[in-house]
Amino acid sequence: MIEHLLNPRITESKDWAILLFVLAFAIVAITKSVYENRFSDFMNLIFSDKYSKVYRDGSHLRDSFTISLFFVQVISIAFFIQLSLSFFGYGSKTDLIFYIQIITLLLFFVLSKYLIEKIIATAFNIEDFMEHFNLQKVAYRTYIGLFILPINIILFYYDTISRNIPLIIISTILIVNVLIYIVSIKKYQNLIFGKLFYFILYLCALEIAPYFFMFFMFKKGGA
Repeated sequence: MIEHLLNPRITESKDWAILLFVLAFAIVAITKSVYENRFSDFMNLIFSDKYSKVYRDGSHLRDSFTISLFFVQVISIAFFIQLSLSFFGYGSKTDLIFYIQIITLLLFFVLSKYLIEKIIATAFNIEDFMEHFNLQKVAYRTYIGLFILPINIILFYYDTISRNIPLIIISTILIVNVLIYIVSIKKYQNLIFGKLFYFILYLCALEIAPYFFMFFMFKKGGA
């Protein structure tokens, strides 16, 4: 009894997660309010290609709508990464420092990749194609980020969920990403075939290699 009093159980706070969840949903709500029609088109992205056709201009990649939902996407995906790692014994899902490390690494990876893509696109004179291609990818990945946001809440607050659930979600995300590439390649096939060598170079250097590198580093770190 005395030992129990002298050594109270230390629990990690979940307050920071609540604040981030509220922030993410607040950004979504504000974005929906400001861009009501566009948000409606965006939410129908998997059922209709209207959003891709109407907002296909590269300038939309850097507007407030895309940037706002990009931050929600980053918050959501970073949460999901932390939750998935915690399910398999890598860190704690309530560790704020761990989350900060993940979201910092994620932001660094995404922004570095974007800057390198811009440099390569400029060097090979494929800027228009890259902006359209990236806009399509960002739209679908943001959609995925919004989709898994409520799932993150369930995974965060319930400890009895099977490990298979994160694996199913990860598999689904990977399949969706492959489908995104197929749809994008089909949509821009004329541009791609006109610059096939550069596209293959881009695909290998910036779309395949980074993920293999991250997988290798993760596997090495877990060894």
